[in-house]
Amino acid sequence: MGKVLRIVYRAISTHLIHKARFSIKDGATGAVTLIQRFGSALNLNIHFHILFLDGVYVYRDDRPPRFQRVKAPDKGELEELVHLISQRVGRCLERQGLLVQDTESAWLDLDPAEDTDAMPYLLGSSVSYRIAVGPQQGQKAFMIRTIRPLDRPDPGQERVAKANGFSLHAGVSCEGHQKNKRERLSRYIARPAVAVPRLSLSATGKVVYTLKTPYRDGTTQVAFEPVDFIARLAALVPKPRVNLTRYHGVLAPNHRWRGLVTPARRGKGIKSISNAEVRTPAERHAAMTWAQRLKRVFNIDIEVCGRCGGPVRVTSSIEDQDVIDRILTHLRQKEQETTTRPLLVPPTRAPPGTR
Repeated sequence: MGKVLRIVYRAISTHLIHKARFSIKDGATGAVTLIQRFGSALNLNIHFHILFLDGVYVYRDDRPPRFQRVKAPDKGELEELVHLISQRVGRCLERQGLLVQDTESAWLDLDPAEDTDAMPYLLGSSVSYRIAVGPQQGQKAFMIRTIRPLDRPDPGQERVAKANGFSLHAGVSCEGHQKNKRERLSRYIARPAVAVPRLSLSATGKVVYTLKTPYRDGTTQVAFEPVDFIARLAALVPKPRVNLTRYHGVLAPNHRWRGLVTPARRGKGIKSISNAEVRTPAERHAAMTWAQRLKRVFNIDIEVCGRCGGPVRVTSSIEDQDVIDRILTHLRQKEQETTTRPLLVPPTRAPPGTR
């Protein structure tokens, strides 16, 4: 997967640099890739969502890198790129011994009989939309069609190219000032594999998953047996310690220009700013605190008191589970005592100086 991703990035970045009329020595671009392993029907479908810079950074004569934007690619350029990528990926798989190719066709050289691990079979069944376990093993997954087949053409096909089973889509762009659009795009490409609200249980005990967008043949739902549903989820889990978010080019951590083109000015070869130096607001507020991230992601605001509305200051962080349990138990007991204990009023007495 990593080798294929390097082939894809190298082909696109070289195309952008040459389109800007620079050489690889003088220019560099950058990208962020989120590797997705799932399709819309919970099938294994590995594909790359890449946020590419629409331009090239140029560094000459010891001046700060200058960004030069390039025009959006047309369909002809995308077709050339997808053909180039498919050829390079095919040659890479042949060198690895995973692909056998002759003059007429090509196929994967995988012998499941030699492998005692059941995981490759689960992966293959998920890729081919087939049932992996149970009495109906090997059959196609049960598709539910509730609408008529769609005859309308797919929108946005002017910037989509396909070749040899590969597809390249470049129909979404975002300007630098469009922060909301960039956030929506980032949330979309980083979405999880399963949308829990679209899961349901049928009257026959099957797990039904509703598609977000119906297929062209009218399919709106996919039904799984419970055991086969677990097999589908197992196929979507990546291997341990595999990073599914990759940074390329000038956005990579060790690139020599990263500290010169990113707002935080952090990167290889950039000295840390001393306390005596003046920092800009963008540099001071480049990274959010963990409390701000907690509020942004989970809508949990721990900076404001829920009782008085005043600001809350973090004084310490307790990580010992025994101490946490004792504190929470004490607070619960104290709360129960205050709600159940009657209000104690001191006894009345006569005014001073009276008998």
